[in-house]
Amino acid sequence: MPRQNRVTPGGALIATTARGTFMGNRGILHDERQRIVRTSRGPMWLICRLEFNGRRRPLMSPGTYTELFFLDEAVALAAGHRPCGECRRIHYRAYLDAVNAGRDGPIGGGRDLDRHLNASRRAPRPTLPLATLPDGVFVALGDDEFRLIWDGALHRWSPEGYLAPVAPADLECSEAAVVTPALSVAALRHGYPVSVHHSVQVGQG
Repeated sequence: MPRQNRVTPGGALIATTARGTFMGNRGILHDERQRIVRTSRGPMWLICRLEFNGRRRPLMSPGTYTELFFLDEAVALAAGHRPCGECRRIHYRAYLDAVNAGRDGPIGGGRDLDRHLNASRRAPRPTLPLATLPDGVFVALGDDEFRLIWDGALHRWSPEGYLAPVAPADLECSEAAVVTPALSVAALRHGYPVSVHHSVQVGQG
């Protein structure tokens, strides 16, 4: 039976056999029977590499953080996570620089970043014109229909990959609820090089 450790763009934890391309961390979320008993523990929500310096971790070990998995980095950003400052140091710096671009009061480091991102993911989802949103942002077209904006199309998320791309002009609406927290939207808008799953290109073919 699959563990409940896969993350949706909306931040929910689900059980699926589909594999992810990035790992994440929100603290210890499981009990001694490997059951998810909370959705977060603390403001530090990270995006990590699947492999780093040869380290190997048994999943959901007692007393250690719960390993979470994402289809790709765009999903992780939408769920409210940010790049890890250890295993993804270059991406962490790039994210912080992109977030700070144009800010009057720059964010100074990891703790300050986590505080701002925590507030951003707790804020209500704004409804914005699709044409104003950068690539890498997720929007919701329904309660469980998450769409990635990428290369002129909206791609429907599934645990296995992206499906059914549609052009914004073909939709009945020109606005949608933005799932990605505003802080990460700002990072994407200022050039953060987000990684997306290869199925985006397959869907376009």
